[in-house]
Amino acid sequence: MMRSIKSWLHDHPYSYALFYFIPYLIIFELLETFVVPKYYIHCFIDDMIPFHESFVIPYFTWFPLLAISLGYFLFHSRKEFLELCFMMFTGMSICLFIYMILPNGLDLRVNITHTNWLADIARLLQQIDTPTNVCPSIHVASTIAICFVVCRSHLFQHPFLVKSACLIISVFICISTMVLKQHSFIDVILGFALSSLLYYVTYHTNWQKYFMKTPLRILFS
Repeated sequence: MMRSIKSWLHDHPYSYALFYFIPYLIIFELLETFVVPKYYIHCFIDDMIPFHESFVIPYFTWFPLLAISLGYFLFHSRKEFLELCFMMFTGMSICLFIYMILPNGLDLRVNITHTNWLADIARLLQQIDTPTNVCPSIHVASTIAICFVVCRSHLFQHPFLVKSACLIISVFICISTMVLKQHSFIDVILGFALSSLLYYVTYHTNWQKYFMKTPLRILFS
């Protein structure tokens, strides 16, 4: 089993891009633990958005969306896999850098009074996810990056269904971040703007040539 995995990795070196998650998670957790917000994000639109615990369902849909999209392109298209990794991981890195130099947070959370299983999940989310490091929203930026790559792809057997489903799921994920008071409207707009900028870089520049000058060139071999 291990020999087969090692052999597959050797034959598909671009898969090593997934190791990005190791330093990303370490840095993110350090920021969550030690960063104290200096800037609190808020706008009048945030006050107009009601809280509802049912939006934990689309919010947590982000995790399977992330895994399925990366896994699908990993096994079906090196080109699109690397495009998704570049757009998404660059966006995550930029967000982490912004959190370091402009430590930010939220003061939007509400007291959850409902007693049902969705409310219990929402309360747990508030406990494990501090209202810090929010702008731009990584949740939103990575979702939009996935949506962009999926909508450009020609791999799917039923493209209309797949792309429509991805678009609808992406919209609900972005909305859920605001309804659950995990993010401000400003966080969402800037997350969308960040991935839109990276979309241009990904598809309209020769970004690969810069990687060819670094040890990361192994990803393109």
